[in-house]
Amino acid sequence: MDAILEYIKGIIKKYIYISDDIDTESAAERIKAGIWFRGPNVWILAFSIVIASVGLNVNSTAVIIGAMLISPLMGPIVGTGLALGTNDVDLLKAAAKNLLIMVLISLIASTLYFILSPLSLVNPTELEARTSPTIYDVLIALFGGLAGIFESSRKERGTVLSGVAIATALMPPLCTAGYGLAHLNFHFFFGAMYLFIINGVFITLATYLMVKYLRFRSVSAVSPALTAKRRNLISGILVIFLVPSVISAVNLVVDNNFERNVDSFVESNRMLGRSYIYDYQVKNRHANFAIAGEPLSDSLKTTFFENAAKHRIPRKRVTLTEHTTGMTQADMNNLINDIYTRTDAEIAENNAQLNAIQSQVDILSFIVEELQHRGDSLKRSNESLREESAALQHKLDSVIAAGNSRSSHRR
Repeated sequence: MDAILEYIKGIIKKYIYISDDIDTESAAERIKAGIWFRGPNVWILAFSIVIASVGLNVNSTAVIIGAMLISPLMGPIVGTGLALGTNDVDLLKAAAKNLLIMVLISLIASTLYFILSPLSLVNPTELEARTSPTIYDVLIALFGGLAGIFESSRKERGTVLSGVAIATALMPPLCTAGYGLAHLNFHFFFGAMYLFIINGVFITLATYLMVKYLRFRSVSAVSPALTAKRRNLISGILVIFLVPSVISAVNLVVDNNFERNVDSFVESNRMLGRSYIYDYQVKNRHANFAIAGEPLSDSLKTTFFENAAKHRIPRKRVTLTEHTTGMTQADMNNLINDIYTRTDAEIAENNAQLNAIQSQVDILSFIVEELQHRGDSLKRSNESLREESAALQHKLDSVIAAGNSRSSHRR
């Protein structure tokens, strides 16, 4: 049994052993060189700010990804983790200073962009997506940071850092915060800054852990008391940022389940006597049902709320809006116009699909007719060739017969 366990350990060690592929000295030098806000990094930061702001402004995911790839913000964040892991106070000060400068410039530049931009989307989904961070964002930042420091420490570097830059988005949250400042929307500002801080803190944590695990060379020795103090400080910071993200994740799951319950309820309870649910909306864990038809009786309303409760939709989270035959003529006209508009749109869409299918059928019919025509032509050509071949064969037989006859006379 011990031999089997040793064999299994040997196989596992063969695949996960990394010491021969790691160069911590070169990795430390590369990380230190990447923290400085000067030279090319100044221009790259400026370009990434513009790209991210435009991408967020026009709801373009591809453009936002481009900004993530070229942003230099990762450098000082990873440098902070390295400084903490190697007890390099000078590096910590330099990394923190450069990160602060980059953040302030990003906020100022993106704020100015959104103040000057004439475009204001009704549904800015890319901006909204960066205002409610959850525990899932924490996991992305943590494991993205782990992948990043591993890649930085490899002797032969690959393309992992590009994926890390996309996964652990840093520039888009800062530009979203700039949008919040430009429009005095503090929900956007604080939500986006919270996401940026989460990404920064947990990338730093991942770097710190891997620096310790890979045994990067320490710059100075630290007393046990200071080590314990630092560990407690890190734990406190993690708790401060983890708790709100966990709460946000729980709310996200609860909201998603509530929406699914409402969808399931409507699917199985569309008809209500001689009335029906013709529309519904879910917002902030509250469902608003629009009812069309005859006024609902008390018994139907009771049945409605009982069925909703079976789908885990409390009565206090339900609002009924009845568009019945007892409403005003103006409301009735609006309801009818709404129904006709939806019906016309569906008919137009169906007609477009039918026209597209008919066009394909016409093309196929033309191809079939063309093939049939060519087949008939080939058939006629074959018959003509057979006739000509028969005539030639007949002439050939006559010539041969005449030749034979002459030969016999000569004899």
